[in-house]
Amino acid sequence: MKKHPWISTSIILLFVALLALLIVMVRPEKEPEKVVEKITKEKKPAVPTISVAEKKKRFTKVIIPAVEHVYADLKKRYQKVADEIASGATIDDFPALAKEYRAETTEELLMALKPHPKSIAIAQAAMESSWGTSRFFKEARNVFGVWSFSKNEPRLAAGEKRGNTTIWVKKYDSVEASIRDYYRTLARGAAFKEFRKLKMETENPYLLVKKLDRYSEKGIEYGRELAEIIRFNKFYTYDDQPEVQPEVQPEVQPEVQPEVQPEVQPEVQPEVQPEVQPAIEAETSPSS
Repeated sequence: MKKHPWISTSIILLFVALLALLIVMVRPEKEPEKVVEKITKEKKPAVPTISVAEKKKRFTKVIIPAVEHVYADLKKRYQKVADEIASGATIDDFPALAKEYRAETTEELLMALKPHPKSIAIAQAAMESSWGTSRFFKEARNVFGVWSFSKNEPRLAAGEKRGNTTIWVKKYDSVEASIRDYYRTLARGAAFKEFRKLKMETENPYLLVKKLDRYSEKGIEYGRELAEIIRFNKFYTYDDQPEVQPEVQPEVQPEVQPEVQPEVQPEVQPEVQPEVQPAIEAETSPSS
């Protein structure tokens, strides 16, 4: 029987196809994994970087106008109430304010209503929000890390717990709302009573921040850090009395040096001659 050439060719092609299929089936699938891995790496977005100078610039652009606006409103209200009290008004004439700020006398009410220097508010905003980059600031407009204790108000889980209790922070509609609530917190909180008393005596931010040791777990160090932020960033220039602020530096405990006594010249004593012992004479018996 005569074989057709095309049959031989078909058999050869079929054999080659089966061999190729077999190679593909038994070949380890490592290459596709590498390709996927490469694609995944290429699609991963790069983390944007921002300089400290740019971060501060963005922060001040948002925070300072808001602080100035809130401060102006609070100062206007304080002055109005102060004028009425000077004209004879009593605490009973301000029932709503007295209740809100837990004031029992006109003196306590004025201490609560007087806004503290803007430099302190700006410095605390910078510290508590990490210059406007914290999660609380971005997601809740919470500038100062103010906690929430009511489930009936807008709030955000802080992502940490104290024991078995979840910590919540307040959620605000705007940055200004956060700043107003911050001023209110310092105006009525029992922990800041000494702070309120002192601000009636001085506008000096470097003295006032020492009374904010209970705002943070850092204690006394918290006030020192605030003072340094105010000084270094010249936030005192936003205060009502900026011209006196640069001269006042945060209190620095001087290094304790051993007490230096004035050099005392030894009293000049007459030259002491070596005591001359009388010549010891050999004991002689009286002449007999």
